Amino acid sequence: MPGIIGKKVGMTSIYDADRKAIPCTVIEAGPCVITQIKTVEKDGYVALQLGFGEKKEKNTPNPMVGHFKKAGTTPKRIVWETEYFVANTYKKVEGADGVSYEVVKAADPKLGDSIDVSVFRPGEFVDVIGTSKGKGFQGVVKRHGFAGVGGQTHGQHNRGRAPGSLGPGSTPAHVFKGMRMGGQTGNSRVKIQNLEVLRVIPEKNLIVISGAIPGHNGGVIFIEK
Repeated sequence: MPGIIGKKVGMTSIYDADRKAIPCTVIEAGPCVITQIKTVEKDGYVALQLGFGEKKEKNTPNPMVGHFKKAGTTPKRIVWETEYFVANTYKKVEGADGVSYEVVKAADPKLGDSIDVSVFRPGEFVDVIGTSKGKGFQGVVKRHGFAGVGGQTHGQHNRGRAPGSLGPGSTPAHVFKGMRMGGQTGNSRVKIQNLEVLRVIPEKNLIVISGAIPGHNGGVIFIEK
């Protein structure tokens, strides 16, 4: 699906018309530069490669420096590939009937073009992809929601957060693959679907989305329409 790259700023809340507080997340999205246009003839499929965030040239491999210069832009920290799309933007129009959004038709994308939050409008729904917070090694209670072995009676003074039995004994004499046990938790790619766009602030490259999204403040976020 078409989308752009952003950075999580943090969470806040806004009030709707009924004075009800809505939790939301603020994302600094774009501007993203088109660093490559993939075609069927050359690459076997159609897609747009977007770049986001500045990176020092001395810390960028020479092949990538040339890749970015071909697009007429500086080295980018994040490169992401998305579906080929024409970046139609929305223009806010205030009239007697209230606020509406007018579609501004765009030309076919070209190398070096910039895409920003104007491609979104309040009221539409998006999917957000991020990397969840890493929590290190965790036990089964935190990782899988186990309730522990049971009460504190009959000498079970240290079994409150234990996993319990892991499986049969003599036969087959091993723990089955996929058994839910303690282990590394978090720091994985997570996709949250159908989040509503509440506000779009093009002059500050900000988009406000309802609810929570994965990752820490400052983490890289991908927004798909």
